[in-house]
Amino acid sequence: MFTILGFIVVFVTVFGGYMAQGGHMAVLFQPFEFLIILGAAFGSFMIGNPKDVVLGTAKSIGLILKGTRHNKATYLETLSMLYTIFRLAKTKGDLALESHVEKPSESPLFQRFPGIMADHHTLEFLCDYLRLLTLGTNNSHEVETIIDAEIEAHHHELAARAGAVTNMGDALPALGIVAAVLGVIHTMGSITEPPEVLGHLIGGALVGTFFGVLVAYGFVTPIANNLTAVFNTETVYLNCIKMGLLAHMQGYAPQVSIEFARKGLPGSIRPSFSELEDAIGNLSSE
Repeated sequence: MFTILGFIVVFVTVFGGYMAQGGHMAVLFQPFEFLIILGAAFGSFMIGNPKDVVLGTAKSIGLILKGTRHNKATYLETLSMLYTIFRLAKTKGDLALESHVEKPSESPLFQRFPGIMADHHTLEFLCDYLRLLTLGTNNSHEVETIIDAEIEAHHHELAARAGAVTNMGDALPALGIVAAVLGVIHTMGSITEPPEVLGHLIGGALVGTFFGVLVAYGFVTPIANNLTAVFNTETVYLNCIKMGLLAHMQGYAPQVSIEFARKGLPGSIRPSFSELEDAIGNLSSE
């Protein structure tokens, strides 16, 4: 919602201010300038990035409107799920988790948490490390190193997408100048025309510079910053799961393990101790 509102504010203030001082919108409509700038920007984006980054960025654009999927409700569900897993492992041993991690889609334990079931990456991430527990892994420091490496690789993959959009935003002002120069070249071919014709041609050429700067700093660069913020929440989420897993491996009680995971969350999305207790209590009463 805030993103859409931001787009509207940029559009209304820029073009509204232009019209308020007597400007005419028709002069700004230069489709060939737009074609040159946007086409060159997209082409350079494809040239400068590997296929997986290009396709991954296209898939991530929807996040601009939806925002992060990790809110307080998500963390309450995740911490409740971790509590359920750790409680089962404490009472029946880590081997009791084997049937659940091998076929999580058929697991009655995971089916109690539909939000996690719908998140394929998180479910795979969690089950991979729970599987290590069922295989007898008990060195939390070694597991922490592996988890950190995986989270870092995942973060790097996402950061490459945001970086690609940032680079495209950085290129747009220069591409606007390219379009403006081409417009001036076209204008020079009509140098014998009367002033009103030349004025229109020069104005059209300058639209390229205006459009490149506006799209770069009014839209594309903010979009890249938005993507970076959303991707960072993914890292925070995986670190939350990591903290719970490591605490469980070090022998803490389920309540303590999820408290370790909870305390690592930013205050704006961190469930309170009482909220988490209530969620766990509801699980126990089911």
